[in-house]
Amino acid sequence: MDILIKVLQFILSFSLLVIIHELGHFLFARIFGVRVEQFQLFFGRPIASFTRRGTRYGIGWIPFGGYVKLAGMIDESMDTEQMKSEPKPDEFRSKPAWQRLLIMVGGVLMNILLALVIYIGISWKWGESYLSTRDMTYGYVFSPQGEEMGFRDGDRILSVNGETYDDFRQLRIALLLEQNYTVEVLRNGDTVTFRTPVVSVNDLAQDAGFISPRYPFLIGQVVEGSGAAEAGLQQGDRLVELNGEPLAYFDQYTERLPQLSGTVAEVGIVRDSAGTSVIRHLPVRVSDDGRIGAAVDMLAVTPIHTMDYTFWQAVPAGTKRIGEEIGSYWKQLKLVFRPQTEAYKSLGGPLSIGSIFPDEWNWPAFWEITALLSIILAVMNILPIPALDGGHVLFLLVEVITGRKPGDKFMTYAQIAGMLLLFTLIIYATGNDIYRLFIK
Repeated sequence: MDILIKVLQFILSFSLLVIIHELGHFLFARIFGVRVEQFQLFFGRPIASFTRRGTRYGIGWIPFGGYVKLAGMIDESMDTEQMKSEPKPDEFRSKPAWQRLLIMVGGVLMNILLALVIYIGISWKWGESYLSTRDMTYGYVFSPQGEEMGFRDGDRILSVNGETYDDFRQLRIALLLEQNYTVEVLRNGDTVTFRTPVVSVNDLAQDAGFISPRYPFLIGQVVEGSGAAEAGLQQGDRLVELNGEPLAYFDQYTERLPQLSGTVAEVGIVRDSAGTSVIRHLPVRVSDDGRIGAAVDMLAVTPIHTMDYTFWQAVPAGTKRIGEEIGSYWKQLKLVFRPQTEAYKSLGGPLSIGSIFPDEWNWPAFWEITALLSIILAVMNILPIPALDGGHVLFLLVEVITGRKPGDKFMTYAQIAGMLLLFTLIIYATGNDIYRLFIK
């Protein structure tokens, strides 16, 4: 059932994105009087179709992509027969270059507009929730990869390349995407500045604990029947010692306790409910998997902040959000072309995209993911690769500047080369999906 929900969300989101994208081409074509021969969702022979006002609308049987076929244009259909006849007034090739340019960027513009509308709607309906770096007074905990980059547990990050971040999510993204950056941290009361090396973004992104807030071991919940429950530990107790060793933070206990698996350890706690800060020592059974059965109260240290917006406040908030997301994805894309970052290993196909949807239907998550995918679709399509909108835009810009239109033969070969490149990328991304699913 979980997989079915993921699949349904993926199909709904992807269908919406494709329809909106192709609608952008369709609307500009209609505005400038270009005949639209076909508007299709998905590829392959239509399994359902109808014709209205000279345009055939349909749904293909291959659930991937979609297209609008414009009269007098060499596109992925590779229909060159039409180009052998004399140009007609309602054909794409008969229109001025600036009109053809707007028709080609129409899909990208609509995807950006869709993401903007979604972000405005999310801000208005659900507000914006985030963890503030200002609350993380105990600093952060880093994985071994983070330590190799120069970070140390307890570091409080002050700036990255001179920029400060209040939203922990944005800080984490900056640390993942910025390569060879200058970071300023507060370490043991001193300000330390260092430059990070270029690292494998692929490994770093898969390391969920690369950076996480540091918490004191303030108990938020005790598991019934656990060693903590048997010892009388309570919600609100703060662990400060383990077998006589002063330990203040939760990560220190998760590191030491597995070494004491199957034994009884003595923990020192502070129970402020009595109005004192006297350390009490209690024997606690440690399970075979190195746990005592007490969870840390994260929200007591790092509460979730929520900003509510009126509709008119949501407009600039959504606009700011889309600017941040476009900038973030553009940085990710540039890393793909730097082999030493190994970002190319993170490329994924339909399985990877579908897996990011939650197991349960969640509208805020669905719209967040859909908006992000809309931005990805826009950025990818504007790349100057033949067969993509960006390839057509590139040739049109050359035509606008030089006043010379590329020949039909050149456009045909360019389209073939672009499609071969795209198919290669799709095969590679799908191969990554299969590798991660069955081998890794």
